[in-house]
Amino acid sequence: MDASNEYAKVGEFKPIDLLAAAAAREVNDGDVVFAGTGLPMLAITLAQYTHAPNSRCIYEAGSIDGRPIDLPTSVGDARCCYQCAKAGGLYEAFYGQLHSGYVDLGFLGGAEIDKYGNLNTTVIGDYNSPKVRFTGSGGNADINSYAARTVFIMNQEKRRFRENVDYVTSPGWRIKKWPSGDWAPRREVYGKFFRGGPTAVITDMAVFRFDQTGLMYLDTVHPGFSVEDVKNNVDFDLNISLVSGETKAPTYHQLDLLYNKVDPEGIFLP
Repeated sequence: MDASNEYAKVGEFKPIDLLAAAAAREVNDGDVVFAGTGLPMLAITLAQYTHAPNSRCIYEAGSIDGRPIDLPTSVGDARCCYQCAKAGGLYEAFYGQLHSGYVDLGFLGGAEIDKYGNLNTTVIGDYNSPKVRFTGSGGNADINSYAARTVFIMNQEKRRFRENVDYVTSPGWRIKKWPSGDWAPRREVYGKFFRGGPTAVITDMAVFRFDQTGLMYLDTVHPGFSVEDVKNNVDFDLNISLVSGETKAPTYHQLDLLYNKVDPEGIFLP
């Protein structure tokens, strides 16, 4: 067996390495992936170097299926367009690709998430008088609604994994109806304007997924953490009955690719 394909041990990789490897495993060969700046770039590029060479990446600014020599610093970096199929704009990326149903996977992040995958990237506190105001959707709601599946990448904190988010920027699988406050399938609340939805949440502690009712459950726990660690950093009653084991660590081959091929300049890697 090639030693490079063995999994690294705790202490031999950084949290961001594990996040990148875990997110890369969500990419299937042939997927069209809508990726943002940072970790999603590491994930899609790593996937293309390993098990998903035929996956294609769309960046929000409009480059489609680029193969940059160097990792771009943002979705608007001119390097995104190297060898791309098309250097378009927001209209082409969103309407021409995403809204037309061509995107298989979207990588997103957020400030808050609840047990049904409702994501907040808008405000903390009351909308009209918020404690913190964020940038808003920025395409978040579109990607979460029209990609066939969505993977969120977030930090694991109790204040982020909420029983009720302060604002629903991107609808999850169930929404609270007004004025009753009862949970209902999002199609019942918003209509049939959704193609997919959240399938996984990857944090610096664990990987979560969603069951057939749309409820989040704990799937795997990262090396060095316990189920109790994860439960203590969630503000709702977390389903731990479906835990499948420990998250796979990055392999030595993946680590070599990350630091020597994907991001040798250290743009996002420490």
